Amino acid sequence: MIEQNRRLAEIVSRERNRLGRFIRRRVPDSGEAEDILQDVFSELVEAYRLPEPIEQVGAWLFRVARNRITDRFRKKREESLPLAPAAGEDEEEDDGDWLGQALPALDGGPEASLARAVLLEAISEALDELPANEREVFIAHELEGKSFKDMALRSGVKLNTLLTWKRRAVRHLRLRLQASYDELF
Repeated sequence: MIEQNRRLAEIVSRERNRLGRFIRRRVPDSGEAEDILQDVFSELVEAYRLPEPIEQVGAWLFRVARNRITDRFRKKREESLPLAPAAGEDEEEDDGDWLGQALPALDGGPEASLARAVLLEAISEALDELPANEREVFIAHELEGKSFKDMALRSGVKLNTLLTWKRRAVRHLRLRLQASYDELF
């Protein structure tokens, strides 16, 4: 038992700084980062006392830390991304708030801020995958606040075509982002 405690102390001493930096890069609140670090080491102590040894302690610690960070971002109830307007719904009245509904609030604290940053990066990557016309309509409507009627007048593209392009963009984003969203929440 004394030898086991000595090995644990060596592991904690060796991995503490590196693991702490890893967590702090992902959790802006230093108090929460320290809590996660302590949780990870507590779990190490419990796991170390099991009959089966941990093969790669460093990798195991980082995996547990990643899981703890993800757990901090999950809410008590599972949420999903807001749906795109269904065909036939009053799409002309689409208020352009799909993106606002899909992202955590700006004033939601450090966890929401980190989740928002992760989702914004994923949205940017997913937007790059879209055909140019769908991407441009999505950006114009969601980010620049342009109305479909105004876009149709300026571009000469039919209103229903613009609505279809926007709906396709939202569906693509929703499909691409659901896994990230589920992981965070």
